[in-house]
Amino acid sequence: MTKSYKMSKDFLWGGAVAAHQLEGGWQEGKKGVSIADIMTAGNKDTPRRVTNGVVDGEVYPNHWGIDFYHTYKEDIKLLSELGINCFRTSIAWSRIFPNGDESVPNEAGLKFYDDLFDECLKYGIEPVITLSHFEIPYHLVTEYGGWTNRKLINFFENFAEVCFKRYKNKVKYWMTFNEINNQTNWRESHHLLQDSGLILDEKTNPEEAMFKAAHNEFVASAKVVKLGHQINPEFKIGAMIAMCPVYPLTSKPEDILKAQRAMQTRYYYGDVQALGYYPQWILNYFDRKNYNIDISKEDKQILKDGTVDYIGFSYYMSFVTEEKNYNELIYDEQNDLVSNPYVEASKWGWQIDPVGLRYAMNWMNDRWYLPQFIVENGFGAIDKLTSEKEIHDDYRIDFFRNHISEMEKAVVEDGVNLIGYTPWGIIDLISASTGEMAKRYGVIYVEQDDKGNGSKKRYKKDSFYWYKNVVETNGEKIN
Repeated sequence: MTKSYKMSKDFLWGGAVAAHQLEGGWQEGKKGVSIADIMTAGNKDTPRRVTNGVVDGEVYPNHWGIDFYHTYKEDIKLLSELGINCFRTSIAWSRIFPNGDESVPNEAGLKFYDDLFDECLKYGIEPVITLSHFEIPYHLVTEYGGWTNRKLINFFENFAEVCFKRYKNKVKYWMTFNEINNQTNWRESHHLLQDSGLILDEKTNPEEAMFKAAHNEFVASAKVVKLGHQINPEFKIGAMIAMCPVYPLTSKPEDILKAQRAMQTRYYYGDVQALGYYPQWILNYFDRKNYNIDISKEDKQILKDGTVDYIGFSYYMSFVTEEKNYNELIYDEQNDLVSNPYVEASKWGWQIDPVGLRYAMNWMNDRWYLPQFIVENGFGAIDKLTSEKEIHDDYRIDFFRNHISEMEKAVVEDGVNLIGYTPWGIIDLISASTGEMAKRYGVIYVEQDDKGNGSKKRYKKDSFYWYKNVVETNGEKIN
């Protein structure tokens, strides 16, 4: 019997998605082209490619998503049957400002989100909104070079101000940049594109460019946090990080030190946004590398004045590292990770570690002293629709049960202040990492294949009924 606890009466149970992965309607309502619109289909063995604009003959799964742009009313009604009281999604920047640099917003885009949020609120579902979720306007890449250009700070601030003012009475919980720290793995170029809109040539140092882009994002985030509080003091505006705790492979001191540096490297992003300043170790690293990040005195004050209200985070897996060369203590995410012999892995190689969630929550609690919000957690798998139109996904139920149990222990036994829990891909959608539909996360099945073919009908999986019971009992019944 898995241990469980009842959560507080104001706890938020919900589900999470992102605009570019489910909306479709990529050219409707005067929407502009986003970076998600130029990423081709892929799979576990074939990486997605980034094309030079939208190219005839290429396959772009984000163009159709699951057609949520047209079906949101039916989908929100279906989600309401779960009894959830919050729904995390994002605002597609290119729906509001098609190129990203306009001074006047697109009313059709604003109206779509008005209607979506109204539909949520009609069922007592509170919107939880990310401003930048891997979908900045492509024009900001081609014209300005993405987030290495400080002009994007003002463009983002303008975008945020329009959204804050338009939805100030509809949205309370906001996040600035989704999984801002994924670009730590800068050797995989799609992380630089998704996080910061960077498409680099061979002459540019990708790590230095990543740090420059991240700094501009920090400044933009801090300015937006301060602005949001001025527009509505009741706003709660958070950072959003991808939390993958990194363990040492052994108790060898060098392995432990390497794991510590890995955690520092992946989560200095949280340090800057939660504490308002850069840790000294990374400033020393910039100096050793002769990186010109251009952190001005004014920037430092902006960061100090614009710290976030909470830490939103995703949790899917943990990592393990070992020290192979102690001459220089650095963390290279692509080359320094090893398998954990004590945990299983998914078909896509993601290590399944429920206890790591509790560890991560305690680690963040000790470091940043802020409320937390689990805004992504889930299990990607290949689901089978039976002839009776049923989906028996006990593997997903097991994943949720084990993770929710550890989450509840962190809250009740360890005292972590947790706002809520929104499992990822609450309804099946396009995978961000592979562009597949086959890699499904939802408790609601969408009858659609990787090429966008199918009836697009929605069916409740076994996990739907299980999660409904969890929500109804406020986390008390998870077995």
